[in-house]
Amino acid sequence: MGRVTARHKVLRIRDGVVDRRVDTLAVEEPMELRVNGRTLTVTMRTPGDDFDLAIGFLVSEGVVRSGSDVVTVRYCAGAAAEGVNTYNVVDVELAAGVPAPDPSLERAFHTTSSCGLCGKASLDTVRTTAAWSVADDPLRVTPERLAQLPDLLRQAQGVFDRTGGVHAAGLFSGAGELLCMREDVGRHNAVDKVIGDAVRADSLPLRENILMVSSRASFELVQKAVMAGVPVLAAVSAPSSLAVELAEESGLTLVGFLRGQSMNVYAGAQRIEA
Repeated sequence: MGRVTARHKVLRIRDGVVDRRVDTLAVEEPMELRVNGRTLTVTMRTPGDDFDLAIGFLVSEGVVRSGSDVVTVRYCAGAAAEGVNTYNVVDVELAAGVPAPDPSLERAFHTTSSCGLCGKASLDTVRTTAAWSVADDPLRVTPERLAQLPDLLRQAQGVFDRTGGVHAAGLFSGAGELLCMREDVGRHNAVDKVIGDAVRADSLPLRENILMVSSRASFELVQKAVMAGVPVLAAVSAPSSLAVELAEESGLTLVGFLRGQSMNVYAGAQRIEA
């Protein structure tokens, strides 16, 4: 898996038995995102699917709406002082006529792998106007269908199997077919990678699909789902109050504590055929 995982010696203690072994860790490295050659943000992520991460992030911020908005995505050569390409700097060139990101989006410091909103000038900046409405999406789904998704997502998590240290996001069709799965140390990065993959396939908006995440449902994840046109967001853990508020405002169906046959529907219950 290359730079996705790393090996490290540990002292292991289990029920009083002590031994030394080599453990597998999920890699976490900074990625600088540039747009038209200008630095926009630096985020901590697990290397891999970096181009999808960059494009998905720009969708979430309202900069990119389709694959035609992007001319090229590339790693910057000579990123290190020695002129070596570290594969940690990605530059997105926008198509002519596509406005560059608003300066208020620029982060003056690193975004951690646990928080995709750090450095936002204000909450109003986050509430970007979506290109598509999810309120009128015709998708309907049964509790039985939703109950299958966590296990299907978990079965696809190869990096988690090796490290136990990454989140996952999976895009499912309304029929429950796994269309795309991405893993990352940051839950918001995993979602951006899924969205970026959809942009590169020219699949936005993601109508009549379900986004499943192996984490809590934060405001940022609801925002990303709405910006990508996904009508249903399901999470294995709890949503935040602001996530529920945005879901209600946007017409998104938000499901939390999806475990086995149990779940809580916090918003958009009209889509659940109970």
